[in-house]
Amino acid sequence: MMQDEEKQQPDEGTPEEQQAEEQAAPEGHPPSEGGSPERGESDDPPPEEALAEDAAAEDDTPAEESSAPPEEAPADQAPPEKAPAEQPAAEAPKTGGKKDEVVPGAELDPIAIEPERELDAEERARREAEEEERARRERELIGDEESAPVAAKPAKLSGDASYAATGKRKSSVARVILRPGDGSILVNKRTLEEYFPRAYLQSVAKQALAQSGYEGNVDVRVRVHGGGISGQAAAVRHGIARALCDVDPALRPELKRRGMLTRDARVKERRKAGLKKARKKPQFSKR
Repeated sequence: MMQDEEKQQPDEGTPEEQQAEEQAAPEGHPPSEGGSPERGESDDPPPEEALAEDAAAEDDTPAEESSAPPEEAPADQAPPEKAPAEQPAAEAPKTGGKKDEVVPGAELDPIAIEPERELDAEERARREAEEEERARRERELIGDEESAPVAAKPAKLSGDASYAATGKRKSSVARVILRPGDGSILVNKRTLEEYFPRAYLQSVAKQALAQSGYEGNVDVRVRVHGGGISGQAAAVRHGIARALCDVDPALRPELKRRGMLTRDARVKERRKAGLKKARKKPQFSKR
């Protein structure tokens, strides 16, 4: 009896060996239909397979819907999907053709040119006066004279007529007397060329006669004193212009416009106390 029990024990095995055999059994052999739920066997498929089947079912449903014949639309209503399909067909030739050349700067806004504003009479006269004054100053600098005289035909003077006037510039004072003659000019009992050796000063002194057209028709006698030769020449011109206005009053507007009747009040500024000149200061010394 003891020997029979020893022979049966090796056949049964230890509990650990039996557990290992039970775990290896489902791996090697597929589960039977009547398996117990304790070993994880069930009729439902694994979750991965269930997801795959759901995705396949979803793919099949649109195919079935597309295969189904479309419902016929009423005769009164036009199919709405055909109109958008025609537009791409019409636009196809444009896209397929050659690209339009883009002009550089086409996207920029054009420059708006404002029309010239019409000037009124006062502004036009002011601009003309400014241009005349600028031209006169340029002629004075270069010694040029206007070719066109102010008076087209000088007035005839009687034999004993005499016109006197006084001209001033800076500190110079010139007393001028006009008489009918051949155009001789004496300044302090000397000829004009002798008293004013520079051609520019000669042209300044004779400017009123040359532009009024009386040069060569009247004799001029001048007594001038004070200042330098430049101021004296301007004083002589001022006195002759005033005397010509007495000879012919029609000359006054033109001589006034050209600035020959205006007393030029510009003088040298006086020296101030504590300064070297009118505005020049002594050199500053910090120490």
